[in-house]
Amino acid sequence: MSKKQIFILGGSGFVGSHLVRRLSADGHQLTVATRYAPAARHLSIVPGVRIQQCRPYDLESLTAAVEGHDLVINLVGILNERGFNGKGFRRAHVELVEKIMIACEAARVPQMIQMSSINAGEGRSHYLVTRGQAEEMVRHANASGLLDTAIFRPSTIFGPDDSFLNRFATLLKISPVLPLARPNARFAPVYVGDVVEAFARVIAAKELGGEIYELCGREVWSLKELVIWLRNQLGLKRAVVGLPDALGKLQGMAFNLVPGKPFSSDNFKSLLLDSVCADNGFLRLDIQPWGMGELAPTWLGGNGSKDKLHPSRSRRD
Repeated sequence: MSKKQIFILGGSGFVGSHLVRRLSADGHQLTVATRYAPAARHLSIVPGVRIQQCRPYDLESLTAAVEGHDLVINLVGILNERGFNGKGFRRAHVELVEKIMIACEAARVPQMIQMSSINAGEGRSHYLVTRGQAEEMVRHANASGLLDTAIFRPSTIFGPDDSFLNRFATLLKISPVLPLARPNARFAPVYVGDVVEAFARVIAAKELGGEIYELCGREVWSLKELVIWLRNQLGLKRAVVGLPDALGKLQGMAFNLVPGKPFSSDNFKSLLLDSVCADNGFLRLDIQPWGMGELAPTWLGGNGSKDKLHPSRSRRD
């Protein structure tokens, strides 16, 4: 396997931190770009990693930063914006991708991997619409020969340090009743270690080939099943109440005004589509993914039960 010079945007976050350690183990040389260097300090001890302060929306700064690299990986993404009109999503998901591709062409960087999402380009949420717009640009760059690209579309990603299970765990610990919008929305949570293994295997190939990989875990859960299972794992006695869509929509509108937006109207619109895979990207990469119910109990604490996959959950072999 040839070693590459890899430039990563969003590398100091949840997925990025795991990916950096995995690619370092493969012997690649990594540049983690950040607007605020102390935020990536935890990666500075990883072998072969350089932390570079960069202004990613400044094209001149970004072009200079990516020069000399073989591959750019874009992990940048937001689940909510400060406003309500989609401008924040367009800036993070579309404008940044456009600048990355221009910078790659100017600096003669031949390859790019884009982190996207299941259902990109579908539905009415700003999150999914802008994810789809970014994918369209990446696919066009590949088709026109400007860049050799790949796109990853994971379902919800879980791991010991995720913001998904940990957010629900926090809510369950502080509230005797947890009301859920879209309780029957389906997910196939995917383990972060499986996601970064997929990245590693694609990067090891000589060409990315414009491939799109949908990544899902072995189990499919409804949101309510998932939260009840988490409650039981934590050994808590809490009521988990599914809301009808009319109330779920109101919940999103109310949380629009809460600092940090733990939930929003845009999140509600995203939940109108099930986050499950139509194509098994792991199968194409010869990876057997974990299921959340199989793996997450090892770090969740509580009663630590690993038992009883719900019969409505399907397993992906």
